[in-house]
Amino acid sequence: MIDENRSALAWYAVHVKSRHEFQVFDRLTGAGIETFLPFMKKLRKWKDRNKLIDFPLFPGYLFVHTGFAQQSKLAVLKTKGVARILASPDGAPEPVPEEQILALKRLVESGIRLDPHPYLQEGQRVRITSGPLSGVAGTLVKKTDRDLLVLSVDIIRQSTSVTIDAADVEAIG
Repeated sequence: MIDENRSALAWYAVHVKSRHEFQVFDRLTGAGIETFLPFMKKLRKWKDRNKLIDFPLFPGYLFVHTGFAQQSKLAVLKTKGVARILASPDGAPEPVPEEQILALKRLVESGIRLDPHPYLQEGQRVRITSGPLSGVAGTLVKKTDRDLLVLSVDIIRQSTSVTIDAADVEAIG
């Protein structure tokens, strides 16, 4: 492992080439860099068989636990398949909060079925991507355990809502 002060270590998100997550994971782990690749199992059907396949939970991304001294940063960036380290607007690598990584690890280790979900925030403008309301746009609202799409007519200051599956919407604007 690259020699760094343990207290200076943090988790960082690494963007990798499409469909190279597992190969990059193996290369980084082989180089002694602590790496986390959250994945889920999906049933894939072919004409002759069905098989459970591992898929990255966040396609194109994995996480590394390092200090990002120049030597560590170069070791990650020079790894075949790595595109970039996610950074803040000033160009410095942006750490991922430890509690988010720990929560992800618990979810993956639990064996509970995981599904990717679009990153949406309450109040965000969204458009429905499938089903009978495909193309309809509105504002995402969370009400207890349901996601609602609120459609507003601004000029009369009136709105209506419909329960939706948040996986069937995309952010707009």
